[in-house]
Order: sequence, then structure tokens, then C-alpha cells
Amino acid sequence: MAMQFYNSVGPNPRVVTLFMAEKGIDIPTVEVDLRGGENRRAPYNSAVNPAGQTPALALDDGSVLTEITAICEYLEELFPAPPLIGTTAEERARTRMWVRRVDLKICEPLANGFRFAEGLPLFESRMRCVPEAAPGLKAIAQDGLRWLDPLIAGRDFIAGDRLSLADLLLFAFLDFGDTVGQPLDPACTNIARWFAGMKARPGVNPN
Repeated sequence: MAMQFYNSVGPNPRVVTLFMAEKGIDIPTVEVDLRGGENRRAPYNSAVNPAGQTPALALDDGSVLTEITAICEYLEELFPAPPLIGTTAEERARTRMWVRRVDLKICEPLANGFRFAEGLPLFESRMRCVPEAAPGLKAIAQDGLRWLDPLIAGRDFIAGDRLSLADLLLFAFLDFGDTVGQPLDPACTNIARWFAGMKARPGVNPN
């Protein structure tokens, strides 16, 4: 079997597609109809990902990796240049630290704020949704952005002086948030500058 990437709409698979674009990796892609619920029924949720989520990466031996960070770490091992996680123990640890911070403080509450509000018609039959929590989750994501904003003053990237998985993760979710009623607060001027720089990258807008 050849390696295959299971893609769909949404910020989670986009993180991996951005990661692959930055590395110049071309993997055959299978599009999964997320809106139509293809990810929640067989054969996808039986043969590919029992969690019924995207993305997923089928390996040459037929086994499957899921979860953004696991897939990206695996691809970094196979295709180390350019490094997007790191080439030293310190660089890798710093990237993982920022990925964790960005995910917990911003991406996760942003995504659930959408699922429990604007996305409720799509998700309420697929997972436990808590609509009354949506405003608070959206506010938590904005709090996370306000926390991050001064920390990246004077630098181009989240984890320091180089592009990393942390940048791709945050960009994919902020770009998504802008389309679902969670725009970036213009008062976060450092993040706005960073976001504009990310949006101009060829890997983000290949056309």
C-alpha cells in the first residue's frame, strides 16, 4: 500500500496540509465528506479512524496514524528539512511547549465554541454538545490570544526565530475562526502582524 492522507474541511486537517506544503511533501489525498458524515460511518470509522475524525495518515504497511501532532511528528522524522519541529532537543521541546499552549489556550476552546454554537446543527447528533458553554469558550479563546499577543512582540514566529508547527496550528484555527464568527481582536496587534505574515506565505496560498 502507498501512503494516503485523509483530508476534509476544517482546521484540523488543514494544519497537516500546511505542514506538508511547507516541507514540499506530496502525498496522495483522499477527501472525506465531513459535512455528509462520511467520517462517522463505515468504512472510515472502522478501517481508518475509530474516533471518526480527520485527519488521518495511512502508512505504507496499511496502519494508520491520527491526531495532528502525531502525524506531523512522523512526517518530520521522514522529511526533516526544512525542520518545523526542531533539529535539537531544545528546539523540539520549545516547539512542543508552544504547540501545547496554543492548543489548550486558543485552538481547543475556539473549536468547541464553534461546535456548540454555529456548528451545532452539524455536531449535535455526533458528539455531546453544551450550547450554554459556547460564549464562555469563545471568551476563553480570546483570553488566550490576549495572553499570547505581548509574548510575540518583536518576533516573527510563535516559538522564536523560525517557523514551526505552533505557527501552522494557530494560523489554521484563527483563519477558520474568522469565518465562523470569532474574528481576531484588532487590539492584538502583534498577532495581527504575525497573522498577515503567515497569510502571505506561499504554502498558505499556493495559487
